[in-house]
Amino acid sequence: MEISGEYIFDAPQDLVWEALQDPEVLSNAMPGGEGFAEVGDNEFEGNLKIKVGPVQGVFKGNIKLVDVVPPDSYRMEVDGKGAPGFVKAVGGLKLTPQGDKTHMAYEGSAQVGGRIASVGQRLMDTSAKSIIRQSLEGLNDYLKVQVAQRAATTAVKEVVEGEVVVAETAVPIPTPVPTYKPPSQTQVAMNVAKDVANDIIPAKYWPYLIGLVVVLIILLIVIF
Repeated sequence: MEISGEYIFDAPQDLVWEALQDPEVLSNAMPGGEGFAEVGDNEFEGNLKIKVGPVQGVFKGNIKLVDVVPPDSYRMEVDGKGAPGFVKAVGGLKLTPQGDKTHMAYEGSAQVGGRIASVGQRLMDTSAKSIIRQSLEGLNDYLKVQVAQRAATTAVKEVVEGEVVVAETAVPIPTPVPTYKPPSQTQVAMNVAKDVANDIIPAKYWPYLIGLVVVLIILLIVIF
């Protein structure tokens, strides 16, 4: 399975790079992630709850970062095993600053085996893309909170230290400063199911599908 894509984070490169090195941040931002911890130099371990079609379970994974070039890029090696099967993957990412935003390009390839491989290539591809999208969006939500908190801290520091601050150009302090709340497992599962349905069933057929569901519900009400 080959995966590649790009994403633009609403945060400067230093914050993005810092987040990509923090196992707690990655554990919260990654759907199904839990217990991520650094176990060595640029090496992490943790669990990932995965549901792909009828197959679900927990993978215990090891992630090792190689060819690290702060704060621009690194490559990774992933080895995960669990009741659903196994996954071995390699990939990499590259960050490029774009003003107060950061562009990330990523690519990778993965091999899967066991029960999870039985769901079919198309379902696997769609589910993987959905999980990656939700992971990036979750990380971006976290980063936007960090940007707001940094802005608030900077503004307060300037005032406390007595520096000259022009009111019109001072960074406004959000009221209140937002906090990050990771998505629930239910939200993640529903989003994956929605993405899979959109991929398998063309949008032009959705009105017919909804109509069929409505008719079936009416028939059930009449029967019972």
